[in-house]
Amino acid sequence: MGRKRDLTKLEKSGPGRKSKKQQEPVLPRHLKDKDDNKKQEAVSGRSRKRLLKQAVNAAKTTAPPSKKKKKQHVSQDSSGNSSENELSSDTEQLVKGYTDDNKEWLTPRQPNKKRQLLENSNSSEDEGDEMKDDYGDGEEEDDEGQQEDKEEPAVDDSDAGSSNGSEDSEDDELLPVERAAKKLKVKQARDDKLQSAELQTNILQTEKYVLPSGQEIEKEAVQAPDLALIQQRIKDITQVLGDFSGRREEGKGRKDYLALLRKDLCLYYSYNEFLMDKLMQIFAVSELIEFLEANEVQRPVTIRTNTLKTRRRDLAQALINRGINLDPIGKWSKTGLVIYDSQVPVGATPEYLAGHYMIQSGSSFLPVMALAAQEKERVLDMCAAPGGKSQYIAALMRNTGVLFVNDVNKRRVAALVGNLHRTGVTNSIICTHDGKYFPKVMTGFDRVLLDAPCSGTGVIAKDPAVKTNKDIKDIQRCAHLQKELILAAIDCCDAKSATGGYVVYSTCSITVEENEWVIDYALKKRHVKLVPTGLDFGQEGFARYREFRFHPSMKQTRRFYPHTHNLDGFFVAKLKKLSNTIPKAKDESEEANKVEDESDEASEDEGMTDTSSSDKAEKASAATTSHGRMSSQKEGKSKGQNGGTTTTVVKRKIVQHKKDKKKFQKHKISSVGKIKSNKRSKK
Repeated sequence: MGRKRDLTKLEKSGPGRKSKKQQEPVLPRHLKDKDDNKKQEAVSGRSRKRLLKQAVNAAKTTAPPSKKKKKQHVSQDSSGNSSENELSSDTEQLVKGYTDDNKEWLTPRQPNKKRQLLENSNSSEDEGDEMKDDYGDGEEEDDEGQQEDKEEPAVDDSDAGSSNGSEDSEDDELLPVERAAKKLKVKQARDDKLQSAELQTNILQTEKYVLPSGQEIEKEAVQAPDLALIQQRIKDITQVLGDFSGRREEGKGRKDYLALLRKDLCLYYSYNEFLMDKLMQIFAVSELIEFLEANEVQRPVTIRTNTLKTRRRDLAQALINRGINLDPIGKWSKTGLVIYDSQVPVGATPEYLAGHYMIQSGSSFLPVMALAAQEKERVLDMCAAPGGKSQYIAALMRNTGVLFVNDVNKRRVAALVGNLHRTGVTNSIICTHDGKYFPKVMTGFDRVLLDAPCSGTGVIAKDPAVKTNKDIKDIQRCAHLQKELILAAIDCCDAKSATGGYVVYSTCSITVEENEWVIDYALKKRHVKLVPTGLDFGQEGFARYREFRFHPSMKQTRRFYPHTHNLDGFFVAKLKKLSNTIPKAKDESEEANKVEDESDEASEDEGMTDTSSSDKAEKASAATTSHGRMSSQKEGKSKGQNGGTTTTVVKRKIVQHKKDKKKFQKHKISSVGKIKSNKRSKK
């Protein structure tokens, strides 16, 4: 079907059109000269000098000893730059002097792969530097070149040449990255020196702070307050108080600085002087400023999971799906969550309406955690509204046992009832008795929680009105009420309880009068002792406060501050009841002793009148009558001791007097008068 191709006889085809290589272009002479000139101009003057010096130094050090060294002077133009022709001629003369003996140092060094890569990567940067040398720094190079020529007119100086050559050789051996690091270290050292010098000058300037004069203070009182100036003055005074002996003004005491600091803090943070004075007694100056700054910021919103209806993991997942950003409150709580931001109202979600969580501050968890209520116990929450702590107690008891929820304010009880119904608490009994008289209603509780009403100095971030509307009367009124409530709470508790016998006292205040003083009062009035609260964090209570000394076990109480724990200011103490008997106070025992003494004196007077009439009939002298009176007194005392009736009667009358005094406070009858009237009726 046609001719077949003989593959054995194939003719070789020549190179095709595409395989032909284009020859290099041939440039004319005038263009070649221009290219050579541009290449020479690309090298800066400083680099040409450096190359010349290296070549000269190398020739001197490696030249054979037989040949004499000739001084080569660098000729300069009027502008100070060496001409290119002279440089080329000098290099040619030096090269002619080389021999085969210098073979070792003439062999080129093998390039390092790592160095080649770095040089290729930084080639663009080097070209930029060369362009700067050619154009931007031309005048500086000329000046430097002139100075170098003036200082070193002879290039063949052995010492200078060797030192410059060694430095240049070291710089050439370094990689570009190493050179840049070296320059950076030098610059950083120079900056550190300057910074230290500036700091020293600032320290010298603020070494001694001079208090403002009286005229300046009067001007500030008339004019509007300059907050920036006041803030700077607060910082200066805190620095002075930190090193008072070295920075104080001569003739000024610590009281002067503290008085000015108190005034500035009241003006800057809007506190009254009474409350600021109390805070300055509790905190150091630096810690006080942190506390005041923390009170200007709101605490994060926290919620507590209702374990009667759900678990924290499920609740967190449900709230995250609704667009709420939250995290666990901390390792110390297994039910708390912190909410950072929310796209929906936290108090109107379906989970909240179903009772899956309670909106509650993190500090309110602490008293219930310290109480540690157990299942099947009788527990009393004496001041319960609005019911957050009561619901937590019921959750810990798992709706077993009995929980008595009491609050004296009937209006607040409505919210309490609603929260307990919403969260599914079924073991609670709600009442509205006055906590001071609750022991008359019921006693024998295993555990009692007393979250006493207070001045609210720990929750200033929630209620800024506390800054200005609290004074010494409010603190004293709260402290008196708290003392009455804590004694009633201890009386309600049963010391013989198999599982409990504990009373937890807490307040949202940080003043010592409402916390440590109240606990110290309870330790003196009842048979109780302080026990550990079981809380791993928090600061210890004050065992010493200014000139006052409390019981050493006061360190087992816990204080919480907003600037250290990011919680509301809180105080928690846990008491263990040792006995149900109420110890007699010292005042009552002294009154009883006085009544007994007065009754004894009355009986002695009656005995004296009887004996004096019989002695007058027998003896008429004054000496015998006085002797008879003394003997009658002894007889009267002996009769009272032998009969034993008078002492028992007196004791009964004392008990009756106490009962009458409680029932009828308006009609107070003296015990001595009562005893005399009873004896007359008997006669």
